[in-house]
This record gives sequence, C-alpha cells and structure tokens, in this order.
Amino acid sequence: MSKRKTLKELTLLDRFLFAEVMEDPENLAILLEIILGKEIVLKYLPQTEKERRNSPIYRFVKLDVWAKDEQDVIYDTEVQTSNTKNLPKRSRYYQGMIDSKLLEPGTIDFNMLNDLFIIIIAPFDIFGEGKYCYTFQMRCKEIPQLYLNDGVTRIFLNTHGTNDDEVSQDLIELLHLMEYTNDNKQIYANTNLQAMKNRIIDIQNNAEVSVRYMQEWEERILEQQKAVDKEYLLIIQRNLDSGKSIEEIANFLGKEVQEIQTLITKLE
Repeated sequence: MSKRKTLKELTLLDRFLFAEVMEDPENLAILLEIILGKEIVLKYLPQTEKERRNSPIYRFVKLDVWAKDEQDVIYDTEVQTSNTKNLPKRSRYYQGMIDSKLLEPGTIDFNMLNDLFIIIIAPFDIFGEGKYCYTFQMRCKEIPQLYLNDGVTRIFLNTHGTNDDEVSQDLIELLHLMEYTNDNKQIYANTNLQAMKNRIIDIQNNAEVSVRYMQEWEERILEQQKAVDKEYLLIIQRNLDSGKSIEEIANFLGKEVQEIQTLITKLE
C-alpha cells in the first residue's frame, strides 16, 4: 500500500474526505445542484460508505455517498482516483445493485422504480474527448431522438476537461475544488463553493476526524493483510494436499518455515 497521506493532504477525490464532507446535506446539495443545474432538496441525510448504516442498499454494495431528494430521486455519487478501465461497467453494476433493492418483494409495477443518477468524478478523461462532463441516457439507435425513459442517468465528470465554453464556471470551479482541495490560494467566485471550502478546512483541522481517519487506515491495512493471508492459506492447503513438506512450501513462497507454520495453525 502507498504511504498514508495526512488528513490535511487529502482531497475530495479521496473517499474518506469526500464522505466526511458530503455527509453534510448542505455540501452534497451544493455539489448536486452545480452538476445537474437545478435545485436539489434532500429528503433524508446522506448515507456514506464510511458510516455503514443499516440501509438495505448496503447489504449488497458499498456506495461512496447515497441520497434521495423530495421527489424520491436517488443520487449515487462516487469518486475515483485511478483509471481502472472499468468505470462504465462499474456504473452499470452500481445501477443494478441499487435497483435490486428499490422495490418491495412481490412488487410487479416496475414504474415504481425511482429515478436514479449515478455520478462518477475522476481526475482523468475516461472517453478521451476533452469534456468536463459526459452524460448518458439510453436512446434508440434507429431513432436517436427517441429515449428509453427508464429513469437512469449516468454522469462521468473529468476534472481535466478543456471545453470551458460548454460548461458553467461553477462546474469548473467545483471540479477544481475536487482535485485541488488544498489550494488555499484559490478563491471561488461561487460563494457556496467558498463556504464548502471553509467547512473542509474545519474538517481537516478536527482532531476527532483525524483519529477516525487513522483508524480507518489501520482497518484497511488489516483487511488487506487478511486477504493476503487467505491467498497464502489456499496455496499452502493445496500444496499440503499434494504431499509437499513445509520446507518445500516455504521455499516455493519465499518465506521462512516459521511463517508457514504460523499460517498453518490458522488452517487447523
């Protein structure tokens, strides 16, 4: 794992800080209003992945920030720092998992499915067209002006867009804040964004948040170590089943015999 950043080094593209900031409904409403260009009034407090609240959504998938407005429209907002080359299909996965929990068992009227916005914000251009914003809705190939109207909109935001004349200055400022959160020389013309920036500074200077951040980092390291150990245990078990000695297994894995013996105790 890469060297841990300090809390003050995090940007809004880092999931921890994004969740801390966007659990404030005022911040999330500002973000959604700028992206969608309309007023957003949230119905409930946002739910964040870090909180692991008892929402039926989280039984199946961890979402960065999930919210619902007064019209029961659902917003799933995700941040992504690295290009995993699978974000379009990941957005499809998010849609499927959210949809699967929106209707009560036995419901047969699929028109009761909520409208859904899936928003992914990244510091790279997934599609290579230089746009700040790519908005996708399903439409007919044969009749391009005919939309499916299934209620789902997927938006991919690129902080490195170049089409300044095609988007609002507010969106450009928001995406700058997402990536360059710690640029304290930047003064935002959008007063809501400036207020959000000030709240971010307060969060980054909060001792309790700093402790939570450290705890989450340590938990993530432990989870990763457990995953590594599980892989080693599978390899060890297969080699033991094939009659290999502990010494042969240690040599194969490049580990000390004592390490293999310690892992073997977990199999027993």
